[in-house]
Amino acid sequence: MPVVHLLDYVAGNVRSLVNAIEKSLILPGVGHFGHCLLQFDKGGYLNPIREHLAAGKPFLGICVGLQALFEGSEENPAVPGLSFVRGKLSRFDDHDKSVPHIGWNSAMHVQTGPFRGKSFYGLQNGSKYYYVHSYAVPYRQGSLEAEGWTVATAKYGREEFVGAIGRKNVLATQFHPEKSGAAGLRLLKSFLQGHQWEDALPSMLRGPGQGLTRRVIACLDVRTNDHGDLVVTKGDQYDVREKIETKTAGLVRNLGKPVDMARKYYEQGADEITFLNITSFRNCPLADLPMLEILRKTAETVFVPLTIGGGIRDAVDADGSAVSALDIASMYFRSGADKVSIGSDAVVAALEYYQRGKRLSGRTAIETISAAYGIQAVVVSVDPKRVYVRSSNETVHRTIMTSHPGPNDEAYCWYQCTVKGGRESTDLDVQQLVEAVEAMGAGEILLNCIDKDGSNSGFDLELIQAVKDCVKIPVIASSGAGIPAHFGEVFTKTPADAALGAGMFHRGEYTVNDVKSYLVSEGLLVRQLEDTV
Repeated sequence: MPVVHLLDYVAGNVRSLVNAIEKSLILPGVGHFGHCLLQFDKGGYLNPIREHLAAGKPFLGICVGLQALFEGSEENPAVPGLSFVRGKLSRFDDHDKSVPHIGWNSAMHVQTGPFRGKSFYGLQNGSKYYYVHSYAVPYRQGSLEAEGWTVATAKYGREEFVGAIGRKNVLATQFHPEKSGAAGLRLLKSFLQGHQWEDALPSMLRGPGQGLTRRVIACLDVRTNDHGDLVVTKGDQYDVREKIETKTAGLVRNLGKPVDMARKYYEQGADEITFLNITSFRNCPLADLPMLEILRKTAETVFVPLTIGGGIRDAVDADGSAVSALDIASMYFRSGADKVSIGSDAVVAALEYYQRGKRLSGRTAIETISAAYGIQAVVVSVDPKRVYVRSSNETVHRTIMTSHPGPNDEAYCWYQCTVKGGRESTDLDVQQLVEAVEAMGAGEILLNCIDKDGSNSGFDLELIQAVKDCVKIPVIASSGAGIPAHFGEVFTKTPADAALGAGMFHRGEYTVNDVKSYLVSEGLLVRQLEDTV
């Protein structure tokens, strides 16, 4: 096995790559084009990278590692790229789709002549790969090929862009192979072994179809139980203790061990794993937070994106030193997280945003983390609940006419944002919150619903539509899933970008694969589970 040198420039999830390969220069990257290139320059890496490329040594660029090879990006026009490849990156058009582009998409390449039927570095036209980006290189047929590049492309809406390129010693992917399951590991294996062209897998020559798939996410609420052990739990309207009629009445509901359950859902085909830490480790040194070890262990065997929520805020360490939200997020990223989720602190930041007259402060956790790692690395978790009114004139908040009237037959409702796990209400409606955090730099909304949590009655479709009408960033539907048909309903009746399940998976009533099989039967595109590396 060749020796691999990973360039760690504080803008990539290096832990995931270390675990995806055993032990050639690999340039990983997550985040802002300008920030990454400036980090290269600050570290004195630009000329050594150019020399490595010119010397014909093996090179793999991932995500921003691909983008850096081009001449520049609209994301930061003042910062030049390496100009190793002609072309510039432009932002996706958000008029007809969510931006960032987050999820599993294709990497299509068509070969003729001696390479007909061959696979380029293990890429399969029927496989899906994990993308997370707002800027891309538009594909212009024949342009890069005329310069000797092999190109694989993907489509997002009506836009076709470069998903991967390769020439001689250089391979670069816009997607993350280390987060693309068996399909991505196959590419890494081919690169490390120097196998540029291989026989395509017969079963994958046709594939499930090109384009972005529907994401199915497994969520694990993690907290300490009454014995001090970290366990996965699940609440009913956020109450995680057993009911009084059970033998374990009053105790924290224990559904399993976090690392084991994450591995199980990965093997069932989960497109992402989300950990929500609902325990406060007040007296624990931040560098020793138990969730860091959970992430490290999970990332060793789970090769899909990992999101971590809970405690991403400015804090004071056990020794009295101040630690910023960005520093805490960086610890999570270095331990294997791909995205961080911010909850109650986002509500506080939104209230202050409106108090300042919709002016950004530049100091919030959302702003500082997204500036360093890109907006796609920041998720805001929202916990709204319904407040019923007889008329829209009864409140200053934005209301909807609901098809599910209130307890006194109220025909209207608004969605009130809560904090501290739903225990405290605020004078902020959900539309105000999501618009504020999008302005601050959040890249995705995890949309919970207190009324639906633990109900197994389906997602709140009216809430999801109301939020999607307000923002351009992706929205993950959460709370209420009880059967596979609920996922089909949310994907066909709303523009939700992804849907999340918890209790129905934890209790063993359905698997992730059961949900995907149902979605396929309804004609929806999903990522097929692969196990061949």
